[in-house]
Amino acid sequence: MSMGLGSSESRYILSIRVDSTTYQDACDRISLWVHTKRSCYIIAANVHVVMTAYWNRAYRRVLNHAALVTPDGMPLVWGLRRLGIARQPRVYGPDLMLAWCDRATQEQLPIYLYGGTDAMLQCLVQNLQQQFPDLIIAGTHAPPFRPLTSAEEAADIKHIHESGAAVVFVGLGCPKQEEWMARQQGKLNAVMMGVGAAFSFHSGEVSQAPRWMMAWGLEWVYRLCQEPRRLWRRYVLNNTAFLLLFGLQLMNHAMRSILRPEHSSS
Repeated sequence: MSMGLGSSESRYILSIRVDSTTYQDACDRISLWVHTKRSCYIIAANVHVVMTAYWNRAYRRVLNHAALVTPDGMPLVWGLRRLGIARQPRVYGPDLMLAWCDRATQEQLPIYLYGGTDAMLQCLVQNLQQQFPDLIIAGTHAPPFRPLTSAEEAADIKHIHESGAAVVFVGLGCPKQEEWMARQQGKLNAVMMGVGAAFSFHSGEVSQAPRWMMAWGLEWVYRLCQEPRRLWRRYVLNNTAFLLLFGLQLMNHAMRSILRPEHSSS
């Protein structure tokens, strides 16, 4: 169970904890963690994240040790609803990033942008400052795509510390960004948020699916049409496996629900 404000609810979808939250609640939690100097990380989970964790035990541990795992993809929203959290909304990573930028502006809490490319970060900074004129962007860094040496990683952490950032947005992609955040927990005195493709979207480098497609869980179709060669395996194989495995989980859940009253009355 994640730690937050008040009593939080979670459900396990294919052994991965997904938390019940909203944009308001998530921002409240982040604000609390910033003011209490908690070093922690937030994951926006979609089917790709869940299936990667399903096949990789070490990555699963990374997800289940996060302070907050939001239902980023509509299949996970529907999953939480089927598992008893009836009114769970989607808490989409790119929108959560903007929600926090708005809150950070109000509270004057500096952010840091870590990931992407130099050109992407330049456009991202311009767009964020245009949307949030009073947003404090303490710094940015686009690390090389190759694995970092321990010295390079330590230097990056030092620069982030020196910037005074309260929240670090991490856009390295799955599973790299989650593994990076887990390694920095306890070392980096900030709240880290993995936001994946948000850097590409908010910089204008990649277009987002229309909102109606997102609401119907069809964002993957839009993205597959944009980058078929890179994404076909992720969506076709992962989505099919998720449907089959989560279908089995729901069947087991339904059977337990049927049998439970007999045990509780005895």
